[in-house]
Order: sequence, then structure tokens, then C-alpha cells
Amino acid sequence: MRRYRYRCTVCRTTSPVVLNLADLAAEGNAHRLTLHGGHIPDDEAAGEVDRLGRWYATLPPLTAMHARIADGLSDLRDPKGMGRPFWASGSAALVLGSAAALVLGVLSTAL
Repeated sequence: MRRYRYRCTVCRTTSPVVLNLADLAAEGNAHRLTLHGGHIPDDEAAGEVDRLGRWYATLPPLTAMHARIADGLSDLRDPKGMGRPFWASGSAALVLGSAAALVLGVLSTAL
């Protein structure tokens, strides 16, 4: 399940987490109409966040991949929740480590 947030850098406020793009657009429009008279603030941001509330776009690639795997595993039990259980984070690290070992093994065999 994807999670989204709207961030206004002028007001320095962030919306609560919403679960679909229509709600994200409604959050942004309501904020702009209420506080900015319909004008779009400079550098406003809207995008997908992980279960810990971090923006995927700001994460380094390996961390973003770990977060996506762990979020997918966490969503198997609690699809609309926030936070990440330790078992999901550990399983994601195990998956990434196994994939790296497999690539290393294939490359060393090929060379």
C-alpha cells in the first residue's frame, strides 16, 4: 500500500499520511485555498513516503530499496499501518544480502 504526504515549505507544515493520490491532491488544494488564497507556494512537495514517514525521493538508493522491501513485507500483516516491525527490516536486509551474494557468485563464476 502506498502512502503519501503533502509538504508546504512556506508554512513549514506537513499533512498527515494519506493512502491514495486523490486524497493527496485534496490535501494540497485545501491547504493552498485556506492559507495561500489558491496560490502555489514555492518549493512545495508532495510524494510517496515509507512506513517510517521518510520521503522515498530523499533516500539513498540502497536505503530506498530496503525500505520498499520492508514496507512490502510489513503490509502483508497490516496494510494501512505506519511503523515497521523489526522482523520486516531484518528480512529485507536478508533479501538484499542474498541478492548481493548471488550476483557476486555469478560474477566470480563467469570471470
